[in-house]
Amino acid sequence: MSNRILTQLPEPLLGFGFGQQMEHPKDGLFLFGPLADNANPAEMRIGIVGTPEGIACFHEWAKRIRGHIPSANDKAAHHASWPGFQAAFGTKWPEAALVELTVNANELAKVIRIENRHEAIYKAVSLYEEPIKRTLRQSEAPPALWFVVIPEEIHQYGRPKSSVPKEQRGLSSSLFNRKTARKIMQTGSLFEEERVAADLYRFDLNFHHQLKARLLDKQAVLQIVRETTLTPERFVVDGRQIRTPQDPATVAWNLCTTAFFKASGKPWRLASVRPSVCYVGLVFKKDETAPETGNACCGAQMFLDSGDGVVFRGAVGPWYSKVGEQFHLSREKAAELMKLVVDAYSDMHGKPPSELFIHGKTRFDNDEWAGFCSVVPETTNLVGVRIRSTGDLKLYRYGKKPVLRGTAMMVTDRRGYLWTKGFTPRLDTYPGWETPNPLSIEVTRGTADLKQVMTDILGLTKVNFNACVFADGLPVTLKFADAVGEILTAAPVQDLPPLPFRHYI
Repeated sequence: MSNRILTQLPEPLLGFGFGQQMEHPKDGLFLFGPLADNANPAEMRIGIVGTPEGIACFHEWAKRIRGHIPSANDKAAHHASWPGFQAAFGTKWPEAALVELTVNANELAKVIRIENRHEAIYKAVSLYEEPIKRTLRQSEAPPALWFVVIPEEIHQYGRPKSSVPKEQRGLSSSLFNRKTARKIMQTGSLFEEERVAADLYRFDLNFHHQLKARLLDKQAVLQIVRETTLTPERFVVDGRQIRTPQDPATVAWNLCTTAFFKASGKPWRLASVRPSVCYVGLVFKKDETAPETGNACCGAQMFLDSGDGVVFRGAVGPWYSKVGEQFHLSREKAAELMKLVVDAYSDMHGKPPSELFIHGKTRFDNDEWAGFCSVVPETTNLVGVRIRSTGDLKLYRYGKKPVLRGTAMMVTDRRGYLWTKGFTPRLDTYPGWETPNPLSIEVTRGTADLKQVMTDILGLTKVNFNACVFADGLPVTLKFADAVGEILTAAPVQDLPPLPFRHYI
């Protein structure tokens, strides 16, 4: 194919209750409700963890989302009023949570300001982690979903680049700094006290990631939310809200959709997805907490035609190369990781997939691809696809409106561009500020029809259950790759079983 061909892919439809199909998740949930599925909860089983003020914020928000919340702008197509949780999902939101665990606000404020940031964040996470673990040990029927409500100071000081004002810093009890700890991790120590102190530096400097990572082995599903997101009007300084999040109806749509999904509900699915197809996104993250430099953790996100996802944790090893700044697995480890995917799919469906697409940000090298091929059955069409965001091509239309979402340009029979962002007729707007950039799509390994590959990718931009938006710019196989990688390396967790995607988002 030598001539560039410009085409318009149809907007993928989503499936909802009663077999109905719509373009927009909000339309489908409002009119028909979620997919009929035995996994959908009849009533939300919720646990709350927070300071007394945080729990009060949650109660106030929960009362609101049980009823109607008007649209912020009823004349804008991309805004929608919130109909109430049970009206949208057919699931009851209880008036009282199953469990409420109170965190001491004064103790939390004290530990998050400790001068040593590793110690500060570790201890702050412990104040939330320990009561959750204690409840899980004692309860025969624990909550399906934990709402972790955090005050603004945790968001402010619980991130890698955050800094506590000097006059507020508390004394540290840590025996040594990160440089000394790394040396001990590399060479070891005869003293258990020093080994324990060094282990503190294996945990990431991010409250959100570290808390999720430390509870992965307990398979607790968390939704971490700021107090100011739930009730922004309660937090006013000098007559002004300290933070202005999205409007209440939009917050309700997004938080309630992810809560329903994390409680094992099935909000929607792609309506016309091809059966027996499996999509895998590779996850790489440099492990900054490891004693060896250059080590990285690899994982795989598997997504099925239903939209369900499973995360597999691969081996930690020297997968990162400064030459080209790319990640690549050895043949052996590539085979091990892909075998986990194929075996899991076969266990779920009774047979391997007919097609398996591996999405990545870089091209797969020969050893990597040979490892993948060695464990995939001959009956499965294995295809490697490179997907990159790019700004090296701009496309313009006559008039004031930008290029339509779903516009595709075929450069060759294996490479092209796809605009997953752009003017969307259903929303009557382009949800962006700059001229939309396309994704560069390239079939780098195996054989597949490029137009079909692009159609699949366009559909995968609509199964992000972490929010209730029309579509994302990236397919779900890559949308959360960095976030999943952050959690996989946020704590020294070993021998993790494959876990559903809801544990990571």
